[in-house]
Amino acid sequence: MEENRILVIDDDMELCELLGEYLGQEGFVVESVNEGAAGLARALSGAHALVVLDVMLPKMNGFEVLGKIRERSKIPVLMLTARGNDVDRIVGLEMGADDYLPKPFNPRELVARIRAVKRRAGSAPDTPGSPDHAECVRVGDVALSPETRVVRRAGEVVELTSVEFSLLEALLLSAGKVVPREELARMALGRKLSSYDRSVDVHMSSLRRKLGHRVGPTERIKNVRGVGYMYVRTSGRDD
Repeated sequence: MEENRILVIDDDMELCELLGEYLGQEGFVVESVNEGAAGLARALSGAHALVVLDVMLPKMNGFEVLGKIRERSKIPVLMLTARGNDVDRIVGLEMGADDYLPKPFNPRELVARIRAVKRRAGSAPDTPGSPDHAECVRVGDVALSPETRVVRRAGEVVELTSVEFSLLEALLLSAGKVVPREELARMALGRKLSSYDRSVDVHMSSLRRKLGHRVGPTERIKNVRGVGYMYVRTSGRDD
């Protein structure tokens, strides 16, 4: 797999051509597919580092393609949605998309999003305040390895997307303290939150569901309204 090879799945051939030219100038190798089933096959081929997937596809729509990708692959997926359609964005994130970009968009913004998603999907960068970042982070029944990017709960592996992993890492490193949503967005999404952007909240909801909402009687991840989120420490459970 080439690290800069991007798969674009969109039935707008003119847009695909434009993206191929623009992303090519930015150092990416672009393959375009204009139909869902064929795009799914290419996404699962292992030949690409990232997929740009449009929601509005004929026959097999983008959500169906995403769902089948997530059944078999962790390849990063950035979804293209209709501007103003919050439902599409939320559904896409809940199904495992790493990020979204509403149409029409500035190509520079797409490049920035692609690079941010690729950074998250690769080796996790060093986090300020963590002198030995490669060391396994343990809080209660959860253990996270930054080096292998594997998360275990009570010894069992929990499958997380790259965004969910980054969110959990940020929370565990600051367990017992509130991490502002803006900081979580910077660390996990690689960008600032825009007005009414619920990306962090949707990813957090999925993370809670996968880890389990509670540890005994205690809420695992607490939402501090208007501020951010906190991973709650439980006395006597941390290793």
